[in-house]
Amino acid sequence: MGVWELLLVGLVMLLGLCGVLVPGAPGSWLVWAAVMWWALKDPRPVAWGVLVGATVVLFLAQVVRWVLPPRRLRAGGATPRMTVCAGLGALLGFFLLPVLGAIPGFMGGIYLAERLRLGRSGEARAALRATMRSGGTSVLVELFACLLIMGAWLGAVFWG
Repeated sequence: MGVWELLLVGLVMLLGLCGVLVPGAPGSWLVWAAVMWWALKDPRPVAWGVLVGATVVLFLAQVVRWVLPPRRLRAGGATPRMTVCAGLGALLGFFLLPVLGAIPGFMGGIYLAERLRLGRSGEARAALRATMRSGGTSVLVELFACLLIMGAWLGAVFWG
């Protein structure tokens, strides 16, 4: 697979990560489709291993999301700015503290957005709790699964 095709797969994955944060967008399926496209074009066994792993991770994430309460982020007071900050925080945390950093990064992004909006620490913490209860956990599960898949893909491309 050429460099341009790998860049295109990476861009589709980034679009999928953004789609996870937008209600109704098929973000996780875009990430999975990008991995499938890459695996079909790359004949190495590691590509198929990443595809199987991506399928299992997304299946488990969907099961966890079905167990959690449905998304009601807008009703809980989530703003587009908060969503962007949470997504950027998760992405930054994922790479600064490999893999597990996505969770505090996501929550830190929500807290930062609410702190800037509300101005007080106590109110920002209360808004963080309300957001996580109103569907933020569901978004975090799906985003974390997609970040795991993207990390596995990056590892397979660069070191596999």
